[in-house]
Amino acid sequence: MQVSDTGIGIRADLLPYVFDRFRQGDSSSSKTGQGLGLGLSIVRHLVELHGGTVQAQSPGEGKGTRITIRVPLHSMPPKITPPTYLEPSVLSETLDTLDGKTESLILEGLCIIAVDDQADSRELIKRMLEDFGAEVLVVTSAREVIAALTESPGKYDVLLADIGMPEEDGFSLIHQVRELEAKAGGQIPAAAITAYATEQERQKAIDAGFQRHLAKPIDLTELVLMIANLSGRATDE
Repeated sequence: MQVSDTGIGIRADLLPYVFDRFRQGDSSSSKTGQGLGLGLSIVRHLVELHGGTVQAQSPGEGKGTRITIRVPLHSMPPKITPPTYLEPSVLSETLDTLDGKTESLILEGLCIIAVDDQADSRELIKRMLEDFGAEVLVVTSAREVIAALTESPGKYDVLLADIGMPEEDGFSLIHQVRELEAKAGGQIPAAAITAYATEQERQKAIDAGFQRHLAKPIDLTELVLMIANLSGRATDE
């Protein structure tokens, strides 16, 4: 099977790496285009599960791209167990197993502000955290975060911020937040929730002013534990 387009094409030096995770032609955290550099990696993974191969060809920038997929006619993929979404009751048991402090990890009463330019990511975070009793405000840009913090200083217990956003990325946001706090006093605990998942990116987020770095895709148990720690509901002990 071949899929061809007449779009922006792929540079010759990028062609060998287009199926690598998080690899993009424009990999800056403030890129104007959408996407995380995961799409073609997922394509390759799915094709290989069926015993096939996938290749990309392009004459160059501005000259379109052709993707070629080859799969055997009689290949059976291995059985895959889909990820399970942990309901609050199940997660409570998991947390209890982790440290015996389930009652201190409930998010009831916490007010959380989360920013992500992707609608599905915003809805996922909102739904998961509201299931555990938190009040969650989701916004789409750094500008909206600053407006909310300025309008209601001291209201929010935790800030969750995506890094790769257009116009102003997560690094720009956290710098603005810390500058705002330097004038008004106080400091909101903040976590970067991002597909930029390397150790270098984690350290970069911490150096910028975040207290935590959590890689996408989001693990619910990890997210709840992290917020509990940031808000003082639990410790890392």
